[in-house]
Amino acid sequence: MPRPILATVHADALHHNLERARRAALDSRVWAVVKANAYGHGIERVFDSFRGADGFALLDLAEAERVRALGWRGPVLLLEGVFEPRDLELCSRLDLWHTVHCDAQIDMLAAHKTQAPQRVFLKMNSGMNRLGFAPSRFRSAWTRLNALPQVDEISLMTHFSDADGARGIAHQLEVFEDATRDLPGERSIANSAATLRHPALARGDWVRPGIVLYGSAPDFPEHDASHWQLQPGMTLSTRLIALQTLQAGDTVGYGSSFTAEGPLRIGVAAVGYADGYPRHCTTGTPVLVNGVRTRMVGRVSMDMITVDLTPVPDAGFDSDVTLWGRAANGTLLPIDEVARAAGTVGYELMCAVAPRVPFAVD
Repeated sequence: MPRPILATVHADALHHNLERARRAALDSRVWAVVKANAYGHGIERVFDSFRGADGFALLDLAEAERVRALGWRGPVLLLEGVFEPRDLELCSRLDLWHTVHCDAQIDMLAAHKTQAPQRVFLKMNSGMNRLGFAPSRFRSAWTRLNALPQVDEISLMTHFSDADGARGIAHQLEVFEDATRDLPGERSIANSAATLRHPALARGDWVRPGIVLYGSAPDFPEHDASHWQLQPGMTLSTRLIALQTLQAGDTVGYGSSFTAEGPLRIGVAAVGYADGYPRHCTTGTPVLVNGVRTRMVGRVSMDMITVDLTPVPDAGFDSDVTLWGRAANGTLLPIDEVARAAGTVGYELMCAVAPRVPFAVD
């Protein structure tokens, strides 16, 4: 028998979340963002759920090849563009659209020998201060691109730093609109948070939902996934492989970080940080056993965690344990709650599921 841990990708939930993003996007076209191997879910596993998108946005050429190999003939966008000149050859062969965010990428295009001009997305640094041309240099970059025979259509894009918080998007949107005024080309500005929280302001011609497609709230804890009508795209589950009965004063796990205050029944679940369950989770992290909410106690080990069975007196060897997602009885444990207990975000938990964990699609 293999170890009982399993990551289940919920195809219907992913499709639902895409349609939820599309409703928020109003009349904009929708990129399905599948970078980081579809946020840890697997590009091949999510493809059928997302084939209703208008395009796929991703990070590197290997991911683009996988999307094309699945039969997708629509737009594919490289969100960081190319990294070296020879990447442009594959862009030509696979008909990829790609971001241009620096002078070096324009230099590569100028030197590229191609029969077919390429579609590019010129990126502005409107305040995120990661990628993109400063507003004062954006028009000159556009003019240079527009003069190249290697370039066909030029779209315009930026990325919001605070769409999920109180500062919002108005300050960056004003910078972007001032610097692009009268420039032709489609616009792509809205990420997940902007798509849901600021749909009228930020929709543009294309929106780029990422985390919402996988069922995580982009502005948690202000809002949870249910507030945005999102469904969990992944469930990480396992089973109890041992039981222990503690007395007052007994401790649990490495470092004896948890001490029982009285008689306590605990279960040992087959999951640990080598599976991608965060080591930073501490006593109190929510867990479902047989669909009943309880808590983890003690430290996360490489291959095991221990859980309080007080709320689940009927639990025993082989009982179901849900680390995040949907239990067999339908009870939900949002990945965002587990991430908060680990001091991180749901994105990281999705992406960190280890290769040794088997996947299934329902």
